[in-house]
Amino acid sequence: MRRRITSLTVLAALVATVLFALPLGIAVWQYYHDDTKGDLERAADAVALAVSADLTAGRPPTVPPLDEEDDEAEGEVGIYAPDGRLLAGRGPAVGGPVEWEAAKATVDVVLGREGDEIALAVPVISGSRVTGVVRAALPLSRLRERILLTWLGMAALAIATTGVSWLMARRFATRLVRPLEELAAVAERLGDGDFTARSPRAGIGEIDQVGETLDATAKRIGETLERERAFSAEASHQLRNPLTGLRLQLEAALETPSADPYAAIRAGIASADRLERTIEDLLALGRERRAPRAELDLDALLEEAREAGEALLQPWGRTLRIVREDPPPARAAAAAVRQVLGVLLDNAATHGRGTVTVVARDAGDALAIDVADEGPDLGETDPFASAPSDHGIGLRLARSLAEAEGGRLRLSRPDPPTFTLLLPTAEPATPRDEPGSTRDEPGSTRAWRGITRA
Repeated sequence: MRRRITSLTVLAALVATVLFALPLGIAVWQYYHDDTKGDLERAADAVALAVSADLTAGRPPTVPPLDEEDDEAEGEVGIYAPDGRLLAGRGPAVGGPVEWEAAKATVDVVLGREGDEIALAVPVISGSRVTGVVRAALPLSRLRERILLTWLGMAALAIATTGVSWLMARRFATRLVRPLEELAAVAERLGDGDFTARSPRAGIGEIDQVGETLDATAKRIGETLERERAFSAEASHQLRNPLTGLRLQLEAALETPSADPYAAIRAGIASADRLERTIEDLLALGRERRAPRAELDLDALLEEAREAGEALLQPWGRTLRIVREDPPPARAAAAAVRQVLGVLLDNAATHGRGTVTVVARDAGDALAIDVADEGPDLGETDPFASAPSDHGIGLRLARSLAEAEGGRLRLSRPDPPTFTLLLPTAEPATPRDEPGSTRDEPGSTRAWRGITRA
């Protein structure tokens, strides 16, 4: 690319130089011809004035001394009789066509080429009679030399201009190409998976704009990949819960051979169904686009929570209690709420003790679902800490799912440990609640107003 930019710049400079030099060269040629004619004419007129009296009186004329500048310019000056004989000065012994044309006195100045010279003749007139002709001549080689030297100077200047253009083109090409090469290196690092790569700023608006766009894209890809990795880790953790329940049921059936095997099989099938439901929920929640939120079927959700909780608690001889305290309707994805409750029940079964209580209640303009157990005081412990210890990474997944639904999950009481899920309530349908309305969207004013009041 550098070579291409340099070549194009030099080519443009050459084209501009040629287009400028051609008419200028013609103008130089014309200028020197006109200048030579003027010099010869001045020399001839000066001599004609000096010898006019001698020619009129019939005396032999003599060529007067000329100025040094005129002498260098005029070359040679001769005085001729009307019949073409050389009377004085330098020149051919017999005048040529230029002198004969001047002797006719039809024009004031006659200019022409005679051999290797350019000659100019002016008549010397006394009254109506031509008394002589003054001829001034300059070798064509001297005229060509002056033109050629000027053209060579112009060519040297053109070469120097082209060289400067080449140097400037290389400098600007380097300045232009280097940021692009750095962008290419950054893009290669991004392709290798290094999403922390950032492009340097070059001070060129268009290239910097591309760099900023590339940096923003790298940041978005990195964040998306990080979220995908976190979701994969959390989802795999979430899948372990029904597998653990199924394993405990099977182990309990093995420990009690006298128990009804059909009951163990039915419990295992129910656990497998819950595992399948968990997989479907995670796949649905992992999709970028989700269906519009419908009103939550709280009864069915609590019944599923009862079945899942009993499957987790019965092997440990613990019980589950579900209480309804006139809960209001809410709008949320059933899959998300189901997974949040599953995480809370698993957390209570794994880290808690005694009876687990699930309470669905009215929290102002929000639906609150409390999950409590009789475990030890959590004190100042943050159960949502990033380190996968104690309460594990499942609570972080549950909080992110709750926030994605416009709700909130928090530790409302450390002793006994009580987690509260807050969901925005569903209002009666109005024209403002048509599809596309923002009244029930996550983070809307109504949803967060209810959560704040709770």
